[in-house]
This record gives sequence, structure tokens and C-alpha cells, in this order.
Amino acid sequence: MYIKRKLNRSLETFKNLRADYKSSRKNSHRYIATVGVGGNVGDVVRRFNRLYFYLKKDKRVELLQTSLILKNPPFGFVNQDDFFNSIILLGTNMQPRVFLGYLMRLEKKFARKRSFMNAPRTLDLDIIFFDNRVVKTPKLQIPHAKWFERKSVLIPLMDIYR
Repeated sequence: MYIKRKLNRSLETFKNLRADYKSSRKNSHRYIATVGVGGNVGDVVRRFNRLYFYLKKDKRVELLQTSLILKNPPFGFVNQDDFFNSIILLGTNMQPRVFLGYLMRLEKKFARKRSFMNAPRTLDLDIIFFDNRVVKTPKLQIPHAKWFERKSVLIPLMDIYR
């Protein structure tokens, strides 16, 4: 069951009363990664729940916390359905580049197709922060570029750190 709250004409939040997750265990992994989760194709909320279930079973990561889900309009390519976005905290022993590869394989497992920039997608996983690391390579930038300008990141982050 979700509690739905309208923030304004274009933004809504969904708070899952049963599946809102915060681990009670101490993180047994070396790093904490803040990951943005998004999608706008199919039943995205159900897909998020399947993703959380998958992550809880995967020994390479530890699901530490999930945020509320934000429904918001697309940017870039705007002729598409609204997006659902969330933030998760994951514990991992993987280095940032290896972790990025792991997330890309997860996207593929959940039927992500890369057709063009800002295209509709089943699942989008972005590293927002990776501990206190700063990485700038052609394939990976940490912290994520412009995270501080996106409501799709800021509102779920506020839920995590409230």
C-alpha cells in the first residue's frame, strides 16, 4: 500500500508503507554507494520492488536503505511518459568502475534498451555518490553531474537523510 502525496502540478511522491526499507544491520561492506533509480516504461513501481528484492539476495551488495518514489516529468526528450525516481543506498566492496559495470548488467537484466540519450527506459541506475570519492573519466563521473539541480535526485535524497 502506498501513500500518494501531490507536491505540485507535476510532482507526486509515493511512500510504500510495507516495503520502505532501512537495514537494521551494520554495513559489512567497505563502501556505501548512493544510487539513483529511475524508469518510465511499464509498471515501474513493481519493477523497483523486484529490484529491491533482487538486491537483498545478492551477496555482492547490501541494500541499506530505500527512499520514497517520486513521479516527475521527463527532461531532455520530453515527448514520453513521466518518470518514477528513487534513491537507494548500497554497501559494496566493488571499486567504482566495477560497480558501474555491475549496475549496467542489472539494467540489462531488467530489460533496459539504450536507443538514444534521455530515451524512455525500463530501468536507469546512476551512481550519485560513492563514499567520498571523486571520479572523472569519460565513462564515469562521481559525484553524478548536476545531481544538485535535479528534483528527481534531491527529493528522494531528502527522504533518505531526513
